[in-house]
Amino acid sequence: MTLFRRSEFIIACILFAAMIIIGLINPAFWSLDNLFGLLRSNVIIGIMALGVLVVMISGGIDVSFTAFAAAAMYLTIKLMIYIGYEGVFLPFVAATLIGLFLGAFNAFFIHTFRMIPLIVTLGTGSVVRGLLLGLVGTSVINIDKMPQQLIAFAKTDLVSLTSATGTNFGLTAMILIYLGLALATHLFLRHTMAGRSIFALGGAPEAASRVGFNTRRTLFFVYCFAGALAGFAGLLHGSMIWLANPRDFAGLELDVIAAVVLGGASIFGGRGSVIGTLLGVFMLVMVKNSLIIMKVDTTWQRVVVGLIIIVATALTAWRDRKKLV
Repeated sequence: MTLFRRSEFIIACILFAAMIIIGLINPAFWSLDNLFGLLRSNVIIGIMALGVLVVMISGGIDVSFTAFAAAAMYLTIKLMIYIGYEGVFLPFVAATLIGLFLGAFNAFFIHTFRMIPLIVTLGTGSVVRGLLLGLVGTSVINIDKMPQQLIAFAKTDLVSLTSATGTNFGLTAMILIYLGLALATHLFLRHTMAGRSIFALGGAPEAASRVGFNTRRTLFFVYCFAGALAGFAGLLHGSMIWLANPRDFAGLELDVIAAVVLGGASIFGGRGSVIGTLLGVFMLVMVKNSLIIMKVDTTWQRVVVGLIIIVATALTAWRDRKKLV
């Protein structure tokens, strides 16, 4: 009986029903080409969503991660081109560390000055994006200048097929990186003391401090974690689309936050799950993908995302308040 009351089960049922309805409206939805593309579209948003999930569980909010992702991607690729580096591992480490370092700035201001997380992350995101464009550059690094090792890495497929029209398509191996990070995040949150401290901080900060949790360390961890995943996702995004644009990810924070809230994370903190976030990301990407297939204008796509945020937030707020009564 407990399973049927879990938010993840409810989300999974809604997702399954939505897939059936969309498939009936447009049978092209069920083509392997479209499904593989759908899974590919989950990777970057999903990795970012894992970081946002951890921040939201702690009772915070982060809207700067897209700027951090753009900065990590662009700075790393610029440096690779400048020194002529021919590798993959170290650039991803560098991008992750850039994101982690920027995330530490968020934590520092939030903890030291007791500032509202939304205001801090709005400010740091704006500063980072402005410095990136003003000091580093605004030019797009196209495929002819992109490090070929990064492109080759992201082009790796688990399955490669040929369509009836002769075009090749496949299931990207990057989905394994996404699922691996999701599993690691799930195990960390559910089976470590540090993970419990994040839930405790989001549920009742004062009580968490009284029982012995180091709330300062926890706060720094969650924002550094979100920044690190954003930096990693930024470089992975550049390698998957074969170019680096310093203006990338503008507005994507709404999609990511919508997916996390849709997955059942509480806007009040203390509640959320990796499984729910994975389902939320898939549902959001699926809805946007279906609107594209049905040739709905991008303007209306933003309307749909906005409505999803409002409805999902209202439902989670109602659920949480009902449990408090």
